[in-house]
Amino acid sequence: MSTLGRGLHGRVLDALGPAITAGEYPPGSVLRTDELAQRFDVSRSVMREAVRVLESMHLVESRRRVGVTVRPKAEWNVYDPQVIRWRLAGADRPQQLRSLTVLRSAIEPVAAGLAAKHATAEQCAELTECALGMVANSKGHRLEGYLLHDIAFHRVILNASGNEMFARLGDVVAEVLTGRTRHEVMFEDPDPAAVTLHVRLAEAIRAGDAGHAEELTREIAEGALQELDILAP
Repeated sequence: MSTLGRGLHGRVLDALGPAITAGEYPPGSVLRTDELAQRFDVSRSVMREAVRVLESMHLVESRRRVGVTVRPKAEWNVYDPQVIRWRLAGADRPQQLRSLTVLRSAIEPVAAGLAAKHATAEQCAELTECALGMVANSKGHRLEGYLLHDIAFHRVILNASGNEMFARLGDVVAEVLTGRTRHEVMFEDPDPAAVTLHVRLAEAIRAGDAGHAEELTREIAEGALQELDILAP
């Protein structure tokens, strides 16, 4: 169940959100709330609440005497974790994964370099713990366990950068890492070279070596892109 998929309005969102992001309702389509309330067997107030959430994501806009209109894709809040999740579940998954992975390759090396300068002792210890957790779950088809440590590892780097904008991308990175695993856009076991790079990256950050931390993170990002070339061309 998704984080929004609780309650009646969550049930509506779990149906409408993926349908909109998949293009079943093209931009300019008008959604009649009364008709949708009947279709989903919910009250108008529940339907309005669901619409408000979709509006907050810039997927739709409400106009008096017009109804709820689907907005162009260029206006969507593509950084919203739920929008990312819906798009990763749809037909444009390869494009979405590639777009997000390119974003990571542009942001995370810089964040890692900053983390090497600003990370606290506690953050360095947490990075090491996460890297060791990745190693421990890197064999035997233990992808879910590996994913938990992988997400935590990258969150620490973004937070340790000391840049609040980078830190806010933690949920975005979590969604792309989760999407790769849940939609089987990974090998059965993580690439051993990538696991080793994460361990070396934790060491570089602990050592305060910003240049090496950036270089290692670029290698990780390049490996992720190469993986997509093979598994999600």
